[in-house]
Amino acid sequence: MPKTITLRINDKEYKTLAERAEAEKRSISNFIEMAALQYIKESEFADIEEMNDIMDDEGLLKRLKQGMNDAKSGKGRFVA
Repeated sequence: MPKTITLRINDKEYKTLAERAEAEKRSISNFIEMAALQYIKESEFADIEEMNDIMDDEGLLKRLKQGMNDAKSGKGRFVA
């Protein structure tokens, strides 16, 4: 079921959102919804440059592997 939220923004930000929404033939509400979802999607995963940095960091990879092994063997506890 759809939910309604209230968003308070200044006139300059509203104008920017309205112009972008209009350019994409969307309502402001739909534009904000899609932009927020896109931001979440992009921020959840590492981009190629970040992934390359991770793969080049031997110390980090060693700690990640140790963490995976600890989790598999039931060491430690899960913190949510």
